[in-house]
Amino acid sequence: MFCNTPGGAKSSAAVYSIIQTAMENGLNPQAYLEYAFRQIQLQDTLCIEKLLPWAEEIPVSCKMPNKKA
Repeated sequence: MFCNTPGGAKSSAAVYSIIQTAMENGLNPQAYLEYAFRQIQLQDTLCIEKLLPWAEEIPVSCKMPNKKA
């Protein structure tokens, strides 16, 4: 990985943004990314809107458990 280049920094920022957005939408980032990548591989035609972190189609298995105080 070329983390010390402008392109690497841009890629790292994009991945970080996806992870933070997933967390803000109550998703487990690892489970969400695994699901999204799996769907991308399985689909011939992909509706990207169904893979966004706030999409209703995201399975419950990607969601973080609710923390109750």
